[in-house]
Amino acid sequence: MTTFDLPRRPRRLRGSDHLRSMVRETHLRRDDLIMPVFIADGENIRQEIPSMPGIFQYSLDEVDRELEALAQAGVFRIILFGIPPTKDSVGSDACDDKGIIQRALRHIRAQDDRFYLITDVCFCEYTDHGHCGVVRDDGTLDNDATLLNLQKQAVSHARAGADMLAPSGMIDGMIGAMRGALDEVGRHDLPIMSYAVKYASAFYGPFRDAVDSSPQFGDRRAYQMDPANAREARVEAALDVAEGADLLMVKPALSYLDVIADIRRHFDLPLACYNVSGEYSLVKAAAAKGWVDEQALAKEKLLSMKRAGADIILTYFARDLAPHLDG
Repeated sequence: MTTFDLPRRPRRLRGSDHLRSMVRETHLRRDDLIMPVFIADGENIRQEIPSMPGIFQYSLDEVDRELEALAQAGVFRIILFGIPPTKDSVGSDACDDKGIIQRALRHIRAQDDRFYLITDVCFCEYTDHGHCGVVRDDGTLDNDATLLNLQKQAVSHARAGADMLAPSGMIDGMIGAMRGALDEVGRHDLPIMSYAVKYASAFYGPFRDAVDSSPQFGDRRAYQMDPANAREARVEAALDVAEGADLLMVKPALSYLDVIADIRRHFDLPLACYNVSGEYSLVKAAAAKGWVDEQALAKEKLLSMKRAGADIILTYFARDLAPHLDG
């Protein structure tokens, strides 16, 4: 008998489901997931987004069905995005106590108290030009004017019943401005999950279809990060931590796993990542062709984000994957 002097330990631990699950290093759970939900003004709206199969815009009279489906799947954390009835140059609906998100918060609170409600705090869905704030005559973003509006939006969402605010515009000083405004109205308790590291990515296309937020001129590269830069992410995250952010986020996720890992190494706050619309749609398109196993591929992608260091994942797969995950 020939004896080969080779290490066998790793392979010995892969021989059965019991062994593999017992020594598994990374776990993906239902509680890790947040589901984005799109709320549209009007009635009888349940409109599928063509570039995001399985994801819909809902009017308030239709959203309860989606909430029940999420509850059945075990998903109770959602982030709300609004499609207002009208848009203007400053995104007025975003700051209006009768705006689409404010009405959605009150409606869901009255119908179902099981959900933890996070709101997107930005202006691109609400402005007629598609940029994330007030724009000057020369087409550049007016940072300070936008901060004033973000304060109004934050306070309005807080009054309407938001459990957490998630500013996504990459506006300089946004966390400090929002924290100050919330503290002034006695909402010291309201946490802020900052899109601290958000790249000017090609993966956002389907989302912009969902909320009709494509810029009407220029682009967002002047305030979102250059995809070529990694070290800069630490600078952005450090600024938001200093201003009072309670959680950090990296967006997108899949093409920025190195950034997620780096932020995890350097900061101790809870870390989220956004498995964005383009990442979702690529899997859906390939699955529709029969080229990939949708559920297996989606789960593997999300596991890679957890393995890189994310604690929380915002993902359009949440509803469909959650029943197949442990709590």
